[in-house]
Amino acid sequence: MPRFAANLSMMFTEVPFLDRFEAAAKAGFTAVEYLFPYDHPAEEVGKRLHGNGLTQALFNLPPGDWNAGEKGLAALPDRFADLQQSLKTALPYAQATGVKRLHLMAGMADRRDAKAVTAYRKSVAWAAEFLAPHGLDLVIEPINSRNIPGYFLNDFGFARDLIGELGLANLKLQFDIYHCQIIHGDVTMRLREMMPIVGHVQIASIPSRNEPDGEELNYPFLFAELDRLGYGGFVGCEYNPRGKTTDGLAWFKPYAGAKA
Repeated sequence: MPRFAANLSMMFTEVPFLDRFEAAAKAGFTAVEYLFPYDHPAEEVGKRLHGNGLTQALFNLPPGDWNAGEKGLAALPDRFADLQQSLKTALPYAQATGVKRLHLMAGMADRRDAKAVTAYRKSVAWAAEFLAPHGLDLVIEPINSRNIPGYFLNDFGFARDLIGELGLANLKLQFDIYHCQIIHGDVTMRLREMMPIVGHVQIASIPSRNEPDGEELNYPFLFAELDRLGYGGFVGCEYNPRGKTTDGLAWFKPYAGAKA
């Protein structure tokens, strides 16, 4: 049975961020993820997490100036020093939460630009090697160009090939089913092909990015497929609820309380 993690950046937004840990636990989730925790002290984030008996599945490394439109630094040749600092910023949060994997965002750059490709490869390798002694995996996630036009990493094949070329044991693929369906389609076959390098899975309905209970994909089939493939990681619920979060959790009730 998949282990679902509520994404607290998108779910339970009816309450302030730090109160969403309790809300997720009361709804039956045993794990959480979110985009960024950095607006709150690491100790307080860890306290809310552990105080509610939750496991931290994932969060993102600092992306640069998010409010100014930055979506990561890894593919930006002149921001390598900032990227290095971003990992040092994230480390106390990883230690406070006990998370085992961090997502490195690529940033806004043209993948046809050789300098951007070189910068990205350098950044991914450095970040993975920096995290390895701390027992942390690095995950990279292709994101579709409809949601983030101009995002550097917008192809699952490119991510797969880079992971294979670098050959770093703690470098994994973040397989967001929503993004994969929009970019490529043929989700099940891609899951079967790439499962050996998958470190995290995320879900949402397509095309609306709401609860995974309808529209293009048969999620009960895909959840069973994850079991058939032996996936033991977390499934992050990175979706926008149609209304109040708890009103849209009928899809989740058969899985509530699955041990993290």
